[in-house]
Amino acid sequence: MTVLLPLAAVFAVILHVGGATERTKSVSSQHSVLDTAGHFFLGVAVVLAASHLLGFVASRFGQPQVTGEILGGILLGPSLLGAVAPGVTSWLFPANSVPMFNGLAQLGLVLFMFGVGQELASMRLRGAAPRAVLISQSSLLVPFAAGSLVALPLMSGYMAQDVHPLAFVLFIGCALSITAFPVLARILSDLGLSRTRPGQLSLFAAAVGDGGSWLALSVILSLASGGNPTSVIGKLIAVIALVALFMGPLRRLLAKLPDRSTGKASTTTTLTVALVVAVGATATLTAALGIHQLIGALLVGLVWPPGNRLANAAVAPLASAAKTVLLPFFFLGFGLSVNLGSLHLDGKAGVVLLSLLVVATAGKVIGPSLCARFTGLPWSEALTLGVLLNSRGLTELVVLQIGYEANIISAEMLGLLTIVALATTVMTTPLLKATGALRTPPPPNPTEPVTGHTSETAALALSGTDSLSAQPAGRPPE
Repeated sequence: MTVLLPLAAVFAVILHVGGATERTKSVSSQHSVLDTAGHFFLGVAVVLAASHLLGFVASRFGQPQVTGEILGGILLGPSLLGAVAPGVTSWLFPANSVPMFNGLAQLGLVLFMFGVGQELASMRLRGAAPRAVLISQSSLLVPFAAGSLVALPLMSGYMAQDVHPLAFVLFIGCALSITAFPVLARILSDLGLSRTRPGQLSLFAAAVGDGGSWLALSVILSLASGGNPTSVIGKLIAVIALVALFMGPLRRLLAKLPDRSTGKASTTTTLTVALVVAVGATATLTAALGIHQLIGALLVGLVWPPGNRLANAAVAPLASAAKTVLLPFFFLGFGLSVNLGSLHLDGKAGVVLLSLLVVATAGKVIGPSLCARFTGLPWSEALTLGVLLNSRGLTELVVLQIGYEANIISAEMLGLLTIVALATTVMTTPLLKATGALRTPPPPNPTEPVTGHTSETAALALSGTDSLSAQPAGRPPE
């Protein structure tokens, strides 16, 4: 409570000064008592306080903490605060400070994608390979196809101007096929499903499916940028060559990193700096090739040695900073770019939203559930698996922001898909309760382990709010 008192005082000052600013219609920096740096640091304090407060509230309602953090960024934008007190929003986040917040957001995103790559690299199959691969493909291809079909009648009203129609159709399919791997990991941990067979299979399917979605997104972005088929094929070949370089020679080289606890702090610091340099350089390289910079960060995560104690010690400070400090600024940037209050859901937009939500949910639940049932899982476990894969959360928001910035979807479609991402994440826990998965969770199958985690490290690996806090196999507790 003692911490909340000064925060309340700060917010009271914000509302008072912001309200006065709105009344006088004077939102320029020359009339503000704060300079650019002052507004930036005040914004940092507000964003972090709001993000973690709403994250705590979400956790009290049985939702993953990241759901509240996402809502915090959206509510600080035009969807709520900007509608109630536009002077406060423009005073808190003036135009000259927004690029500074965007810089923090981009740094947080590349570190987030590095962590996703780490998790993909740490996944292991032992015994259940055919079933896991089939489920992962159904969790990607079925919603991708369904989303592409539902996008066809939406091109005239929700496609951005001067974009290739095929890019729009494929992008909607890609957006609806995403599973939020980090959010899923947190849900499994919070609900005690991380050691069950549906939990492990869903985690593997999400990892493989998201990897395929990111590769598909790189092709879609090349198509949207106006490249002809020859240039798109050329970029695809370049991406394949880059992936082969990373997964071959570079991965073998990094595997030779000594697996030992660090004796000197300077060694860990040097390796941490080298890691950030590698992430930045590879992100620049993939951006230069015409695919998104986040693909480069993902590649570095894929080749970073999983389970290596020295490598993990170098990652630890980055993971903590990205999870708790940097990612909330992506939520802010996303919240400033989307205005859910401008959506009029009582007409055509309401029908479109309902259609997208039904297709997104049905594609993710029915496809993998049927596949799991046909490969031998009982109906109860198959449905639990499908419901788990329906959570989208943070990962889809990243994809939506990329598509909006690439001028593939309109602002209205961005708002509709944002609601779909939040709704499918929030509905996961209630649907699991409805199916009975939380009352009598299925026991783990000791003869069919899906990942390389032991029973002890599996719980540890799934304990974070995002993939940066998830521990790869063999990582010691921090």
